[in-house]
Amino acid sequence: MIVGLTGSIATGKSTVSQMFADLGAVIIDADKIVREVQQPGKPAFQEIVEYFGAAVLLPNGELDRAALGSLVFGNEENRQKLNAIVHPRVREERDQQTERAVALDPNQVIIWDIPLLIETGIYQEVDRTIVVYVDRETQYERLLKRDELSAEAAEKRIAAQMPIEEKKRYADFLIDNRGTVEDTARQVRAIWEQLNKRFDL
Repeated sequence: MIVGLTGSIATGKSTVSQMFADLGAVIIDADKIVREVQQPGKPAFQEIVEYFGAAVLLPNGELDRAALGSLVFGNEENRQKLNAIVHPRVREERDQQTERAVALDPNQVIIWDIPLLIETGIYQEVDRTIVVYVDRETQYERLLKRDELSAEAAEKRIAAQMPIEEKKRYADFLIDNRGTVEDTARQVRAIWEQLNKRFDL
């Protein structure tokens, strides 16, 4: 079974992903794959530098993610170009990792941890979708605290994504992450049990 896991900025998706990993799920992390395909020497890296120029490079020759982010954030043309370079490589690596996991054990739960699961339509490729939820005000407060952003910057980050209230509608399972860590862990365990019930004889 392939399960899509998503949320929005500062909803706590990474924490939930780790909880599922601790229970035995195979996690295929899209953000991690993005970093891997953007390493120096990889085709995506070369294309990014060719298009965006040396301004996106650090002195050591690696990609300056902050500089690249500033060129993409708020610029639709640049965002689409970056996605066109990166997404096909991410998809290819994700599918290869999935095939390897299925070959090892066809019955295991494989979780695709993908921030843009809904926006990219990938939710249509999975068997179940899990959305990690907090309300917008909690997102805002966590962003201010976690990333030490200004109020304006935090609002812009949240506004740039699909509203979490809209993402909720795509969920087969909704994890409310506004409570304690144990509250969240309890929800994760309950979902894990349901995902594994299909193997009970």
